[in-house]
Amino acid sequence: MTDHCSNNTLISVAEALQYIKLAVPVVTDKETVTLHDALGRTLAQSCHAPNHLPAFPNSSMDGYAFNSADINNTPFDLLEIGTSWAGRPFQGSLSAGQCVRIFTGAVVPEGADSVIMQEHITCKEANIIQFPKNAQAQQNIRYIGEDVKQSDCLLSAPKQLSAIDLGLLAAAGIYEVCVKRKIRIAFFSTGDELQPVTNSLAMGQIYDSNRYTLAALLNNPCYTLNDLGVIKDNKKDLYQCLISAAQSHDVIISTGGASVGDADFVKEILDELGQVNFWKLAIKPGKPLAFGQIKSCDFFGLPGNPISVIATFQQIVTPALRYKMGLTNNTPVRFHAQCNSPLRKQSGRQEFQRGILSQTETGEYEVVSAGKQGSNILSASSRANCYIILPREQANTETGAQVLVEPFSLFL
Repeated sequence: MTDHCSNNTLISVAEALQYIKLAVPVVTDKETVTLHDALGRTLAQSCHAPNHLPAFPNSSMDGYAFNSADINNTPFDLLEIGTSWAGRPFQGSLSAGQCVRIFTGAVVPEGADSVIMQEHITCKEANIIQFPKNAQAQQNIRYIGEDVKQSDCLLSAPKQLSAIDLGLLAAAGIYEVCVKRKIRIAFFSTGDELQPVTNSLAMGQIYDSNRYTLAALLNNPCYTLNDLGVIKDNKKDLYQCLISAAQSHDVIISTGGASVGDADFVKEILDELGQVNFWKLAIKPGKPLAFGQIKSCDFFGLPGNPISVIATFQQIVTPALRYKMGLTNNTPVRFHAQCNSPLRKQSGRQEFQRGILSQTETGEYEVVSAGKQGSNILSASSRANCYIILPREQANTETGAQVLVEPFSLFL
């Protein structure tokens, strides 16, 4: 494994992800869970429909079921002979000149091939229903297997199960699904200066914010988390932490000490325990990063600055964990927007500046800088709702230019 921190080589995010994709082993262990516990889990076996969906022809609205053979060029009357309720079908069949009151989801009775909306008819005396001339034939009926045919594939593995997926499975009568087991993840911070939020600070000390950020970023039904706290800048403590965590976890994530120059013993320990590569990434924030294996456990050593932690986690660790679950749709949503503030940048690294994205009344996207872009400035990131992604060789950006943005969520 090439150690890119031994020289001035800067590798791109794409290069790092390609290496990680090849190096990270995919989880193969499975377990069975009920739909109550399946949201967000990764499907391990494809699901097939045990029955047709719908299983019977039913009405898509409230109205009257009839046979299209009765349609006339003038308004015509049909005799209402009963009602088909959802869950209580009409018992019998229609003959010529007859209709049945029907409700949404109710079985379409034998002999009927059409349903007319109740707003389009006129109720006359003694169960006589007047239909309009040229009523539409074979409308407003959901046919057997219209959604899914029996034995069709409902969901293909691997897939992270959504709320809609669970509704589809329940509609098909499937209560249990086979999913990949959860990834066991340990995480910790490093540094003598770090203190718990509940402590008072002495000069030179700071609160450990990174573990709170990581715990929130790792809040995912596919993960089981173990917060190992703060490990001091002590070779023996770090060695024991890593060797113990690697025995019972699939992934270890640390923050701080990823730059070799900051703590030489970190690299020394990792070289003893496994195969770990120190990289200088061509991104800002977050240039130093460590990745590799300790025993059979994947290791990610992130920088210590808070914004660098967030950026490298989202751009490197998140897709890596998705690779590990076997998921392939790992490309984030990105699009162009007009930048309405000047952006300062030096060429040489791809930058993920924090921005505030909005949409005009006519649908165009606009973005402005969220403020100071230092890797320690959490307040600007808190105001932001997107990354403004600036190419590696680009310099300053002028107001009015088109820039690439990556929203933090689907809502602005």
